[in-house]
Amino acid sequence: MDILKSLGHPEEILNLFKFKMGGCSAVMPKLDYESMSESLRTCYLYLNQTSRSFAAVIQALDGELRHAVCIFYLVLRALDTVEDDMTIPLDKKVPMLNDFHTYLYQDEWCFTESQEKDRQVLEDFPTISLEFRNLAQEYRDVISDICHRMGAGMAEFLEKKVGSMKEWDLYCHYVAGLVGVGLSQLFSASKLEDPEVGRDTELANSMGLFLQKTNIIRDYLEDTQQGRAFWPQEAWSQFAGRLEDLAHPEKLESALSCLNLLVTDALRHVPDVIAYLSRLHNQSVFNFCAIPQVMAIATLSSCYNNPMVFQGVVKIRKGQAVTLMMEATNMGAVQTIIAQYSQEIVQKVSLTDPSRDKTLHILAVIRDKSALSQSSLPTRTHHLSPMYLSAAMLLAALSWQYLSTTLNISTCYVSTTETEHKRIHSR
Repeated sequence: MDILKSLGHPEEILNLFKFKMGGCSAVMPKLDYESMSESLRTCYLYLNQTSRSFAAVIQALDGELRHAVCIFYLVLRALDTVEDDMTIPLDKKVPMLNDFHTYLYQDEWCFTESQEKDRQVLEDFPTISLEFRNLAQEYRDVISDICHRMGAGMAEFLEKKVGSMKEWDLYCHYVAGLVGVGLSQLFSASKLEDPEVGRDTELANSMGLFLQKTNIIRDYLEDTQQGRAFWPQEAWSQFAGRLEDLAHPEKLESALSCLNLLVTDALRHVPDVIAYLSRLHNQSVFNFCAIPQVMAIATLSSCYNNPMVFQGVVKIRKGQAVTLMMEATNMGAVQTIIAQYSQEIVQKVSLTDPSRDKTLHILAVIRDKSALSQSSLPTRTHHLSPMYLSAAMLLAALSWQYLSTTLNISTCYVSTTETEHKRIHSR
């Protein structure tokens, strides 16, 4: 039961109740599907089927931007499905990836040979491409350009592994940084944000890289078990002969050193994240951008120096995710959240960790950019007596059961930072 996991965090319990009783509607209002064309409704159906992480925040965007971002997501989801499908031979896949942007203007193009879970976006690509062509020209130009550049990047990395740290940045740029660039250009094209948001590709790229690197770090075990390697060889080769060796118990100290090195590298994007978010004016755009970022830094804090990265799945609590979602609606709150989780990481840094100096340096920079002093930060640690815990557990369980069975409450999806698989735009 989600609420029991938050017993040591009273504010999470309160927010879980608020969220279940409709608090999510303030952040993620429902859409009027009845006013949409049949093809557009189908696109939103595919959005909800293929994205556990972004469907809700996309649908909360204002005006025509919502439809543009929905179609942008589905186009990249289709491209990503081609790249992920290991049953497509390389001599067929590489041209498909390089040419995929041209399919947007081919009325009847579809691909019916995929074995991937999300193959419906390829099989019914004519519906998606129709709605793409219904978008304003400024949106079409952005989506087509990003699709072209991303397809070429995916093709480049099909037959080579991520070696150096620079190649890690490049891979993450292709599969996530470009998404940040494209989204920023869509924000500006919609006139909901200033032109500078779309022009500053460096900050936009960092938004994508921070999310992508967090996912790659967190998903070490799942990826290695499935034969995928996204941790850069330049990093892991300092600590093991093979990437999968880091999961061996006798390699734990080395594994944690490698993990902390990569977390430190991901954290260097946080100052850019703060700078980017501080430029946004539209509330729906801010929520769309800020919520995944605060989820990511919470996830990095959970991963840092955590042996569970090599033994299982590291997730933040649902109550924690709900609290972040409800709080991260203005810049001051986001800075507070970032500062809090940065301080959590500071407290975990070992005296013997090889990356200690670099980690503490970037955390100091983040703390400075957050413009908050350590003494002003509220603590996330609550010391509760056994009697309180027992009573709280009973009350919470009974109350939650009562609400679940007696109230007709619509459930809202809450992302627990599962921007799953390896891309900001995936699944």
